[in-house]
Amino acid sequence: MTEYLNVGKIVNTHGIRGEVRVISQTDFAQERYQKGATLVLFREHKDPLVLTVASHRKHKNFDLLTFEGYPNINDVEAFRDGVLKVSKDNLGTLAENEFYYHEIIGLTVEDAEGKVIGKVKEILSPGANDVWVVQRPGQKDALIPYIESVVKDIDVAGGKVLVEIPEGLLDDEN
Repeated sequence: MTEYLNVGKIVNTHGIRGEVRVISQTDFAQERYQKGATLVLFREHKDPLVLTVASHRKHKNFDLLTFEGYPNINDVEAFRDGVLKVSKDNLGTLAENEFYYHEIIGLTVEDAEGKVIGKVKEILSPGANDVWVVQRPGQKDALIPYIESVVKDIDVAGGKVLVEIPEGLLDDEN
């Protein structure tokens, strides 16, 4: 069975020429949405649909895509709320110290003393750097910036991340 990874969610149509508005969930938007790229659309109660990207452009905080064979709004209306995915087999190789979201989500976060802070639950991309949402037992989620001064080591095989938390970042601790 082929494994798929999320690339983005179609949140709406845009204009009348078959463009869809996508909230991206990938660090590789240029590569994933380039003309000719293959994406698979997953929707509730429907079979997955293989789509080929015809065009891509950025607009505000969205990626706008059109697909070959779907030239107008009526063709893509049904794609709304669908999730675009890429086959795990289509993943490119990354440079050293680069990771896919699916490799980071679920890792245990520990500080230098070996104290477990929690598990990475989600990755946000608000701007200059990613922010990891770390689920902590019995406490509210911690937001940890993915920057060199905080994230010291990522051991995907070992299932953990070593962090150095600046004073005040986790302000709700005793």
